[in-house]
Amino acid sequence: MKIRKFLVCIPVVLSLALTACSTTKDPAEMFQGESPEHIFRKGEDALRNNNYAEVIRRLESLDLQYPFGRDTEISQLQIIYAYYMNSDYASAESAADRFIHAHPANPHVDYALYMRGMSNYYQNLGIFERLFSINLATRDLSQIKKSYNDFAELYKIYPHSPYAPAAHQQMLYMRNVLGEHELNVAEYYYSRQAYIAAANRANLVVRHYQGTPFVPEALVIMVKSYRNLNLMQNANEAMQVLQYNYPDSKYVKSVLRN
Repeated sequence: MKIRKFLVCIPVVLSLALTACSTTKDPAEMFQGESPEHIFRKGEDALRNNNYAEVIRRLESLDLQYPFGRDTEISQLQIIYAYYMNSDYASAESAADRFIHAHPANPHVDYALYMRGMSNYYQNLGIFERLFSINLATRDLSQIKKSYNDFAELYKIYPHSPYAPAAHQQMLYMRNVLGEHELNVAEYYYSRQAYIAAANRANLVVRHYQGTPFVPEALVIMVKSYRNLNLMQNANEAMQVLQYNYPDSKYVKSVLRN
């Protein structure tokens, strides 16, 4: 089975193709009269020519007309890639999810997990955000959390997968994004004088995003919030953690001045 050699070369880059992959014709009615082998072979030809819309049409038709065909599992993997490269990230996620649940023992489940993670990540971005640099931490990150979980599952279950190193790097990046997002929420609550909510959100950063650069700022918010709530024991405990881990830092000095 040669699919691993082909799929491992997937570029982890933004595809700017905007071609719609939908069709007004029922895929089950397309390519009638063609053998499943011919539909599949033509789909592979289209894949080699980067004609992803044609790949999708053919492999969707193959899956619907011949769901138990010889090339079904390979085509289901290839259509994940085609959806992704055609910028149809929701369909790529769904196709990857179907493959994972339908073929849990397939040796390429790690690939499907990786592509589900990438598809979830890009669903968090609109077209303008993909074209222009934005701070993801200021957005709703529900898809990013799903993406992180996909990469974490891949890294845990398939540590020797060729996709594991890339998944690990994505996890490190996403932890920073998620940690900064939680810090932004804590800062917002603090600015609104919602000190209990601010302290709780900052505490979440400290507990779940250790190692990110946002922990000391979260500790500062905890100290200041607890002081405003007159919870001096909590404030002192947070201050001790801050001083122990970040002695002589600007964060300690900023709290001491207040």
